[in-house]
Amino acid sequence: MFSYYLELALRSLKRSPGLTALMVLAIGFGVAASMTSWSVFRAVSGDPIPWKSAQLFVPQIDNWGPNGRSSDGEPPNAMDYADAMALMRGHRAKRQSAMYQISPSVVPAETGKHPLNVSGHAVYGEFFPMLDVPFKYGSGWSASDDESRAPVAVISSKLNQKLFGGAASVGRSVDIDGRDYRVVGVLDDWNPQPRFYDVVNSGGFSVNGDDVFLPFLTAIQTGMSNDGNTNCNAVPKESGFVGLQRSECVWIAFMAELDTGAVAAYRDYLDGYARDQQRAGRFAWAPNGRLRDLRAWLDNQHVVPSDTKVSLLVALGLLLVCLVNTVGLLLAKFLRRSSEIGVRRALGAPRAAIYTQFITEAGIVGLAGGVLGLLLTGVGVASVGWVLPKDIAALARVDLSLLLLTLLVAVIATVLAGLYPTFRASRVQPAWQLKSN
Repeated sequence: MFSYYLELALRSLKRSPGLTALMVLAIGFGVAASMTSWSVFRAVSGDPIPWKSAQLFVPQIDNWGPNGRSSDGEPPNAMDYADAMALMRGHRAKRQSAMYQISPSVVPAETGKHPLNVSGHAVYGEFFPMLDVPFKYGSGWSASDDESRAPVAVISSKLNQKLFGGAASVGRSVDIDGRDYRVVGVLDDWNPQPRFYDVVNSGGFSVNGDDVFLPFLTAIQTGMSNDGNTNCNAVPKESGFVGLQRSECVWIAFMAELDTGAVAAYRDYLDGYARDQQRAGRFAWAPNGRLRDLRAWLDNQHVVPSDTKVSLLVALGLLLVCLVNTVGLLLAKFLRRSSEIGVRRALGAPRAAIYTQFITEAGIVGLAGGVLGLLLTGVGVASVGWVLPKDIAALARVDLSLLLLTLLVAVIATVLAGLYPTFRASRVQPAWQLKSN
């Protein structure tokens, strides 16, 4: 029976090609705009580490007091050196790492090659298992390497390709800022978006991944300066990188892995640390710390750009306008066939048959609009770089799930748009139609 309704629907659409083309164009453009915006919003709002995000927490310590808080009472979103080192020494988390951004120069061993300016982070060894960082060769360094300030390094696959031609380079030396470091690990492809482990410096997104990771204490000892954001509520008393370490300026990101039952205890630990600082005369205010899991932290830092939210809402509004126009076109098309409907009803066709026929016709229009929407979505995703920052636009991708969603949205939206015209068509009175003809 469905094949019969399908044949009727195709004949109907062929009888009025202009009207059919208008409906297909409306659905195609509306769906393509929505799916293009959705592809961007999906990329920037996704959970970068869904299997572990509930166990990763970002602590905040209010070392600036009321005069340095934001308007909503939030403490600084990064730590100064003293607080970060105190938390590392206390080590109340299952795993934890302080980290800051670096940009050293790497000198290739081969003569004639120019030094490379690379980006990276100084971290603790627990950073790698805590974030499930994938390795192509080797692994991260040990806690004893942290304590002994060992000259070890983890490099990216990209840097490994430039320096060693992609070979297994574990155990080989690399010259970083004029000092030899022993390669202990080579990362597999890893550049999570959002860059959740250092939102403060990256803003959440960066097309280029980190090229090198060095031990935090080793980088501090060698005077490798901070290349990320530094925020101060007062001018440091001493100049230089050492002066920064002795100041209340915040420049260090921090992340801790906590089991479910350890969250309350860690929050108490942060409050206790702040009270200790208060008793010692460093803080003149009550504890005002925060401890958020990763998703809450990303929300707090407004990682999802407001532009993408606005674009998605505008695109959904455009789809709604297209659907309203489609309702009007379907209504005009269906009611033009009132005499045909009257004859069918007079011959005994039930209203359910009229419903099925016209809903089938609306579904075919939706499917055709979806196919057009697929093509336009591909063009839209390739063109988002014209209106959005490149770091954001590079995240939008066309994949199988997006293609299937495009078709599904087009068909369902058009079928919903066809409900009212179909209802009106099914209410045509056979007797009145037969008399008028």
